[in-house]
Amino acid sequence: MTHPNASSSDLAVATHGLSKRYGRESALDQVELRVPDGAVYVLVGANGAGKSTLFKVLMNLERADAGSAAVFGLDTGRDGPAVRAQVGYVPDRQDAPYRSMTCARLLRHAAAFYPAWDHAYADHLAHALDVPPAQRIGGLSKGQTRRLQLVLALAHRPALLLLDEPTDGLDPVVRRRALALLAEHLADAPTTVLIATHHVQELESLADHVGVLRDGRLVAQMPREVLQRTVRSYQLEVPDDWETPPDLQATAVRRSSTGRDVRCTLVGEEQDVTQRLVATGARVRQVSTLALEDAALAFLPEAS
Repeated sequence: MTHPNASSSDLAVATHGLSKRYGRESALDQVELRVPDGAVYVLVGANGAGKSTLFKVLMNLERADAGSAAVFGLDTGRDGPAVRAQVGYVPDRQDAPYRSMTCARLLRHAAAFYPAWDHAYADHLAHALDVPPAQRIGGLSKGQTRRLQLVLALAHRPALLLLDEPTDGLDPVVRRRALALLAEHLADAPTTVLIATHHVQELESLADHVGVLRDGRLVAQMPREVLQRTVRSYQLEVPDDWETPPDLQATAVRRSSTGRDVRCTLVGEEQDVTQRLVATGARVRQVSTLALEDAALAFLPEAS
């Protein structure tokens, strides 16, 4: 299920037939990603779905085997340095280069590569995230490394943020602080965000587009209002031996002990779904909206 494409001039990120293999394994399969300029686009998928590979292709850290990718109209393969200059990137791996440098020295080193680097803002972020300035990079904990990566990504106020599980490794207090800083950042400067996360619920207030990546394929992509309108929970009373109609995408199917009461998540316009259910002999007792995370997970087979 894909929402109609925006025009190319309205897109911060666009891929066409993007495919990548590692040996016999397909990491990306004909991905047609569309991230509108100014959007906060949440990319959902299980581990191994291809999210990190997609980000690496966008950063020109990996080369696609087929297809193309563009950031603000720049081909990521041909114009890698120009693309990276406009991107703040938090990678999936929580390590950092220059392990002998202190955090403060690494921030000064990074600033030299970005004309728009905001030293006062970098100091603010480092203080808010409790990045230890005198600590050597090689001695940082997993959480400290992630906090440093967030400062490096945000401090030059890039036009695009690529955030791969950005709160992974953070304790709950720092996680909330980091998300608050991200919200402040978006309020202060026009920024497009593409964020891969297992913690969709954390982004309820920020996300406006959602994509679902499954086994390297982008199986859903749409504005959040479309997602939450077309993915609903249905409480049904059904006849004996009733089965979910095969033409309806169903997840989270739960039956009562008698099998007569069923609750399931179904994808489609509510009126159409209801008509199809009634035609099978089911009685629709209640239809409920879902949280953003639950609606997105409806497109993954392991959702339950």
